[in-house]
Amino acid sequence: MFASNPFAALTETISAEMIQGYVILMAILVVGMTIYDMIHKKSAKYFFAKAKQAEANRVRELGAGDKIGIAVKVATVDVATAGEFCNPMRRISHMLMMWGFILFIVSTVALTFAYTGEAPAIVAQLWHLGAIMVMVGGYWFWFFIRVDVSAEAVSLFRIVQADLFILSLLGTTTFGLLWSIMQSKGDAMWTTIFLALFIISATFLFGGVLWSKFAHMFFKPAAAFNKRVIKADGSRENLPEDFDLTSSEIQKRYPDIPEYMGTNPSYMGLGIKREKPKHY
Repeated sequence: MFASNPFAALTETISAEMIQGYVILMAILVVGMTIYDMIHKKSAKYFFAKAKQAEANRVRELGAGDKIGIAVKVATVDVATAGEFCNPMRRISHMLMMWGFILFIVSTVALTFAYTGEAPAIVAQLWHLGAIMVMVGGYWFWFFIRVDVSAEAVSLFRIVQADLFILSLLGTTTFGLLWSIMQSKGDAMWTTIFLALFIISATFLFGGVLWSKFAHMFFKPAAAFNKRVIKADGSRENLPEDFDLTSSEIQKRYPDIPEYMGTNPSYMGLGIKREKPKHY
């Protein structure tokens, strides 16, 4: 079953051109809604305005080599290995979903455009593997890692608009896998039911970008790049430096420190890092 192309049998009732048209329509919805979201929320305008404002606080100018090095770190650390997560369980869950989703999407395009009939076994296997990876990471997140469930004891079954992305993602991969299983068993009724649920979930996933967190996967690399740039050039996004309050130089710069905290301010502790990371 895992080596068979589930879309090949579908072309017996739905033409390959219609299937390809649906995939193209979903891609257009994702791109169009992401651009509209950036325009509507003015996020790109805000992002560049903040970068411009931070220029005045730079302590060093970054060269092309510095920015290429930062881009490589963003690609290998922040994106490929989700290095920004302090919680190791959430990091593994995120990587399973991200890499599983990439495998699922790429192999879907290959199975619907490059191989409308029988496909190389490895391509079909990657489609099934991608779906399973998303399900493992997604259900693990939904039942055990969600902060409002694990840290705030909110019901597992409470659903809000922010859950649209994860639920439609899990619905797409779960119903897609079940559709393939029922198809291989020759169960026509359940094959049709799971195919319909697969299409509905995928439509919500790719057509609901404006109302879900889907667009975040495009914004996060840009935000990670900016975060590393402002740290490297010393602008710190206009935030103050991490001062040593016992330093005479800092107390001379800010003379009210001894007035409020004494000449030898005590260590204030780890702050938010004092507890085991379980928030996001």
